[in-house]
Amino acid sequence: MSRNDAAPGTVTAPPSRLRRLLSHLYIQCLIGIMAGAVVGWLWPTFGAELKPLGDGFIALVKMMIVPIIFCTVVHGIASMDNLRAVGRVSLKALIYFEVFTTIAMVIGLVVVNIVKPGSGLHIDVASLSTKGLPPAATEHEGFVEFVLAMIPATLVSAFTGNDILPVLLVSVLFGFGLHASGEAGLSIARGIEKFSTVLFTLIRWIMRLAPIGAFGSMAFTIGNYGLDTLSHLALLVGSFWLTALFFVLVVLGAVMRLNGLRILPFLRYIKEELLIVLGTSSTEPVLPRMMAKLQHVGASKPVVGITVPAGYSFNLDGTAIYLTMGSVFLAQALGIGLSLTQQLSMLAIMLLTSKGASGVTGSGFIALAATLSAVPHVPVAALALIFGIDRFMSEARALTSLVGNGVATLAVARWEGQLDEDRAKAVLRGEIPYVPVPVTPAPKPKAVTPEPALEPVPSIG
Repeated sequence: MSRNDAAPGTVTAPPSRLRRLLSHLYIQCLIGIMAGAVVGWLWPTFGAELKPLGDGFIALVKMMIVPIIFCTVVHGIASMDNLRAVGRVSLKALIYFEVFTTIAMVIGLVVVNIVKPGSGLHIDVASLSTKGLPPAATEHEGFVEFVLAMIPATLVSAFTGNDILPVLLVSVLFGFGLHASGEAGLSIARGIEKFSTVLFTLIRWIMRLAPIGAFGSMAFTIGNYGLDTLSHLALLVGSFWLTALFFVLVVLGAVMRLNGLRILPFLRYIKEELLIVLGTSSTEPVLPRMMAKLQHVGASKPVVGITVPAGYSFNLDGTAIYLTMGSVFLAQALGIGLSLTQQLSMLAIMLLTSKGASGVTGSGFIALAATLSAVPHVPVAALALIFGIDRFMSEARALTSLVGNGVATLAVARWEGQLDEDRAKAVLRGEIPYVPVPVTPAPKPKAVTPEPALEPVPSIG
């Protein structure tokens, strides 16, 4: 007799506490990460062969990112009464990105000069070679090429590439076009909104595979690189992780405080996304869920649709810390003394090279290569020193950048008057739990007065 055919009056036993615990995605991901680490440690060859599990999961999510960004941005802009607000949101987001990327770099620069993780290694420059490095690590594009790459060759080609910025550009233009088209545009916008509910349903199904993807990625990382590689450069890896943690808890925590919220409840709120990023070393798999959760917490759809995708290219706080610490570490290891002026000039270049790094695994390493090839102080061949441990730092880069983009979205939304603060506090307290169902727009925020003066980015010093 099935459970549904039970005799009248029969009381069905509630699921056990263990079963309820295992039903949570973050617990499943945590189990997957630990199991992958054990497999990679005990059976390294087998663990390295599990890489397709992680790659397949990331590919499934990336398949959904472009249409979700398009639908979210287009519907958000088309449904706005005041289109000038889109420009204000974009400007405030870019100002925020630049300020806090610079802060992240300065913090990394200070820590690496105090800790000096590369001092005493005495590596001979002549013994280094670029052989074995990824081909992209010896190539880079200039800032002009990066900007021009934002413009797709055709309207359709933006949806077939791997870059987020061309999709964002097309989406913004299309949203403005729908808004200016009157009733015809409004009907299309409604259809796009309905289509987005289907996309988020598909994402909900795909995310059930996240524990498997995290298991495969972690097994590959440990099996391919081995834990023993950490012992040689443990000071660099450890200081980088602690610096990233300091940035999240102190700097981003101060931003949340200034906006009436707290960082620890926010970290608990996105714990599932953090574990997925920890397992896959990439922020891309959680982009759709972050957009949905930020809407659920009370940020308006247009602000989320513009700030989050743009942040994936312009607000990589973890990569910013990695660039300064990595470059100065290599100079210390080679016995190259860098003056303060030289370090600041490298920082200025990093503000440009970091913008080309997206949320995929290894992008920070490529950005570091672009930085070294643009300055004469440290040879690109020095990258061979940290290539083996880069994977162990990519998790911290991705985690820091993910939290940074979430905090940036909430901050911009509040400055723009597009954050339901009461709802945000209730959600972060756990009073309004997030349920992974097709997203509905957040409650309409209070009206925005026409063209308010641009608010300065708050100081945290």
